[in-house]
Amino acid sequence: MAARKFRFGVQATKAASAKEWRERALRIEALGYSTLFMPDHFLDTALAPMVGISVAAGATERLRIGMLVLGNDYKHPAVTAKEAATLDLLSDGRLEFGLGAGWMRTDYDALGLPYDSPGTRIERLGEAIAIVKGAWSDGPFDFAGKHYRITNYDGIPKPVQRPRPPILIGGGGRRLLRLAGREADIVGINPNLRAGAITPDAVKTSLAAQTAEKIGWVREGAGARFAEIELQIRYFLSAITDDPRRFASAVAPNFGITPEEALTSGISLVGTVDGVCEQLERRREEWGVTYIVVGEDNFEQFAPVVARLAGH
Repeated sequence: MAARKFRFGVQATKAASAKEWRERALRIEALGYSTLFMPDHFLDTALAPMVGISVAAGATERLRIGMLVLGNDYKHPAVTAKEAATLDLLSDGRLEFGLGAGWMRTDYDALGLPYDSPGTRIERLGEAIAIVKGAWSDGPFDFAGKHYRITNYDGIPKPVQRPRPPILIGGGGRRLLRLAGREADIVGINPNLRAGAITPDAVKTSLAAQTAEKIGWVREGAGARFAEIELQIRYFLSAITDDPRRFASAVAPNFGITPEEALTSGISLVGTVDGVCEQLERRREEWGVTYIVVGEDNFEQFAPVVARLAGH
C-alpha cells in the first residue's frame, strides 16, 4: 500500500485587524499549506474559531479551514453541527471539523462550567459525535444518551462534503484515542492534558515511546479501518535552525527532560530544512503521521519544507 501523502496546516489564533487576518490566510494559502486551524479557548487572546475560520474562508479560494479543536462542553453538539454545516456550505466544502472533550481547567472555571472527570467528558464527546453525524445525515434522527436527547431532528443545512466533512478528534489518553480511532477521519496525537493545564507531565507523555504507544491506542479503536485514518501532530516545539541542540538545550529544562528527549519528542520538529524533511519522512514510515501542523509564529520558516513534501 502506498504511503499517505503529506499535508501541512497552520494553527492561527489572533490578529489586530480584519486586514491582517485576511492577509495571513492568503499567505498561508500561497505557501502551499492545506489548512488554517483555530483553537477554542477563552482566557487568552485567541479569536473565536467559528467566526475566524469563516472570514479566512471568505478571503481564500483553496485553503481548507478547521477547528483544532472545539471544546464540546461549550456548546450543544446539535448547535455546533448546524454552524459547522453552514461553514462547509458557505466555504464550498472546505471544512475539517475538529471536536474535543475539553481540557483546559481555567476555561471551565471562568465560565462557571463543571469540570467533570475525564471519563465523563469523553463519554459526552462520544455522544456528541453521534449527534453531529446524525445531524449531517439525510433525514431526521433520534438519539437518547446519558447526556443528550434528540427527537425527530433533521439538521439543516446539510454539509457540501458527503457523506460529511472530515471529523478530527485529538487526544493523549488511551480512552480518548480509542474513541478517535473508532469515530474520526483525522486523529491528532496530542500530549495527555489530564492535569487540565500544560505541565511538564504533559510534555513527558509526548516523548517518542509514548507517541508510538498512543498510535497503538488509535489502532485498537480503529481496527480494520486504521489505514483510512489520517494521523496528525501539532508540533509545539518547532524551529528551522542550524543548531537544533542549542534550541533543545534552551527548552528542555523547562519541562524536566533532556535535550535528546526534546528533539525526538512527538511534539518536536527542529532542525535544518533537510533534517526536518528527513525526520518527517522517518516518522511517516515509523508512526504513519502525515498531517503536520505548526503555529502562526513560524509557518514562514517551514515554507521550504511544505514546498518539498506537500503532496508527496
